[in-house]
Amino acid sequence: MTHPLVQAVEKTQLEKLNKTLPAFTTGDTVVVQVKVKEGTNERLQAFEGVVIGKRNRGLNSSFTVRKTAHGVSVERAFQTYSPLVASVEIKRRGDVRKAKIYYLRDRSGKSARIREKV
Repeated sequence: MTHPLVQAVEKTQLEKLNKTLPAFTTGDTVVVQVKVKEGTNERLQAFEGVVIGKRNRGLNSSFTVRKTAHGVSVERAFQTYSPLVASVEIKRRGDVRKAKIYYLRDRSGKSARIREKV
């Protein structure tokens, strides 16, 4: 349980940010545009994968995205209200029955597929 003063500060910070993201959930395939700094240049890099977990904690909210590239799986956790996350776009909606689908880590191929929500 957090202190009421901390909650009040976090609430004002959230209102100040005014960042709106689409309502995505676990199992959805998303494209996260991440700001990457290289020297003096700044560019956007896309990270596309399946959301395997969400953590709703107000200002400390985060979500984890998993993708497979060239046979190697990569997971990346993003802070929802981070200035490094430029945008989140939903590619397809997944139909899953669990809040955390960490079981995908042990699967590959056809068993790692997720049904699309109709």
